Amino acid sequence: MRIGLQIADFFLTIFHTSWMLFNLLGWIFPSTQRFNLLTLLLTISSWTLLGYWYGWGYCPLTDLHFSILEQLGHTRLPPSYLQFLLARFVGLSISTQLADMITVGGLALAASGSLAVNLWKWMGTEKVNQK
Repeated sequence: MRIGLQIADFFLTIFHTSWMLFNLLGWIFPSTQRFNLLTLLLTISSWTLLGYWYGWGYCPLTDLHFSILEQLGHTRLPPSYLQFLLARFVGLSISTQLADMITVGGLALAASGSLAVNLWKWMGTEKVNQK
């Protein structure tokens, strides 16, 4: 049982961190721009729609991962996944308020970039199709 939880911890650390990095940077690369818009929309929907019932900013990946970590004996997990990552891998402790500002600010910048490049691409395609 414990080895399965450790594998799940490893997988979720890689998957969730990759999701976060892709949300932040995927809009930059033309081949991933549309998929990045989708992952951003899923993230924003989770934070808001699911957040309405579970608390604003709710993330099912964080919830699942923290549940696994608790089963592995981890206690006093922070409210933010960013806080968890920084403490676990860098040994840095930041306030929940700062973590939330970084998280929401990063998502807002990424969503703005993603919307801009996707609209630009879509509008450019529309103009080409009209000629």
